[in-house]
Amino acid sequence: MKLKPIDQQTIVITGASSGIGLVTARMASRRGARLFLIARDSAALQSLADELNAAGGNAAFAVADVGDSDQLETAAQQAIDRFGGFDTWINNAGVSIYGKLEDVSLDDQRRLFDTNFWGTVQGARIAARHLKARGGAIINLGSELSDIAVPLQGVYCASKHAVKGYTDALRMELLAENAPVSVTLIKPAGIDTMFVAHAKNYLDVEPKLPAPVYAPEVVARAILEAAERPQRDIYVGGASRAFSIAGRQAPSTYDALMKRIGARMQLTSKPRETQDDSLYASTAPLQERSGKNGFVLESSAYTRAVHESRATTWLAASGLVGLGIALFAQQARRRPRT
Repeated sequence: MKLKPIDQQTIVITGASSGIGLVTARMASRRGARLFLIARDSAALQSLADELNAAGGNAAFAVADVGDSDQLETAAQQAIDRFGGFDTWINNAGVSIYGKLEDVSLDDQRRLFDTNFWGTVQGARIAARHLKARGGAIINLGSELSDIAVPLQGVYCASKHAVKGYTDALRMELLAENAPVSVTLIKPAGIDTMFVAHAKNYLDVEPKLPAPVYAPEVVARAILEAAERPQRDIYVGGASRAFSIAGRQAPSTYDALMKRIGARMQLTSKPRETQDDSLYASTAPLQERSGKNGFVLESSAYTRAVHESRATTWLAASGLVGLGIALFAQQARRRPRT
């Protein structure tokens, strides 16, 4: 399967108004891609499209909630009408909830699944139908929590597990049809975006991302790599791969560690703030990073090594279980910080 270079592609991005989606849009535009941007905030999308076009890009947009199949179908048709089709569809839109599973309302749990899971399913169905005849890539945003789980984000974990299962099954079915469609699952570790600020919070304190935290550009580069070269899945950040291996190879040990530090490593000592979340409506658009995650890794040696040489993958992975355990132990020694 051969995919087009980025500068010959039309790329659709959902959740394009902040975080990973926003960084990916800007990066792809600089590399010459035509872009069709989807999010819930009309003013933010207009501003972003104007910014990209003023810099010499070619961007258009549609306002749509990915949880609404009719809105997403309409947006896809607008992309086709504008550009004659698309080559890559990136299902990026997502949101989280912090709270114990018994405390989170069923309405909020369903709403999260509408965005994270059903939004991905609806986007992938639209993309697969179009790309079977044209060829191209479907890229779904999973998480390190597609493979493992942590307390206090149980609903988010469940949605990302579901995205993984759907993505893997879709890939198999398209392969069986010999369809010219690449299907990739991206699994980022903690990323310095508006993830925490946009999450609904049931806790008494402000949550945080546990270290290590990576820059959103690391994810954007992985996404565009998958848009040009077929990939099955990509772990973004060595921590993502390490925790996945630890959870699979030593599940009882992993559970014991999560019992001890799983909640604590996600908590600060700062009382919960009254703020809008993005579970039901867009908030704080056109922000790439939160700036509240302390030291941020601007690159990932592991992810880069996997891209550059498949022969290094097993060597890199072999040491990551120990890295994961060390990171857990480091978190256990730390006090919650504001």
